[in-house]
Amino acid sequence: MMGSEGTRIGVYVDSENIRYNGGYAMRYDVLRRFAVRDGGKILRLNTYMAVDGERMKVDREYRERIRGYQQAVRDLGWKIIEKPVRWFVDEEGNRVSKANADLDLAVDVMLQSERLDQVLLVSGDGDFLQVVRALQNKGCRVEVLAFRNVSRELQHEADAFYSGYLIPGLLPTRENRLAWGEVGSRIRGVCSRWEAERGFGFIRFLGEISPRLWITDTRQEESPYGSAFVHISDLPRDLDTDDLPSRDVIFEFDLEPSETEKGGFVARRCTIVHRYDGRSAGVARLSERGMGETFPSGNGDATLEEA
Repeated sequence: MMGSEGTRIGVYVDSENIRYNGGYAMRYDVLRRFAVRDGGKILRLNTYMAVDGERMKVDREYRERIRGYQQAVRDLGWKIIEKPVRWFVDEEGNRVSKANADLDLAVDVMLQSERLDQVLLVSGDGDFLQVVRALQNKGCRVEVLAFRNVSRELQHEADAFYSGYLIPGLLPTRENRLAWGEVGSRIRGVCSRWEAERGFGFIRFLGEISPRLWITDTRQEESPYGSAFVHISDLPRDLDTDDLPSRDVIFEFDLEPSETEKGGFVARRCTIVHRYDGRSAGVARLSERGMGETFPSGNGDATLEEA
């Protein structure tokens, strides 16, 4: 592979998989910045979106909403590949829809990989496992980013897996009043240390998108990560602390200043937004759709509710 400045990068988003698996309000501008965090040159920005052609013909509000959203994504440099929604009747007589972009994405990424050094696949679908292996055998580095329902095999096969919940600004937090990382903001992280007998630990969080994601030791000056003290009283009551520390448990919390350590942080009012270990203990039952769909622009104040 070339040096980072010459790395040729392609980003491929399985939009429907992400939308229905935790990434409903994902910011495409932040995703682009994350893809080139180490320098490099973007050659492909593809996102595969489902569109209900029948509804487009009869529902003006839906049509304008979809076209407006798509144009906002295009303004950020993305190519949109539409996948028609197909309707059919299941065995119980229910009318259901399906719009699977797996084949389209797989063909495109394999053909276009001839000119790529690195691929960021935004999907948790295990059907892409063989695609990842094929890309790696062609010399591409393959990173995977997803939110919920992520294939364990896909995580392990990728050169790197990133939880979208942990990327600053990629997915708005609930009660999102302040910028990620500011004192008083609500952010996400993982428990990196837990003192069971003393009832406290530390939550590590990414402070900014950085090329140094591999420097996870927060004591190192170049590390982009921060650390927040957390007491057991600020954790969900139904969380089994024997599971800690863990990178599989994603916490969302209020970042507050420490009263005892200058420049230090404390994690307050922790909830669990997801667990990659397949367990449900401690996970908050909150509606993501209640957050609304954030426009993929930089202003952060416009919303769009997708159909």
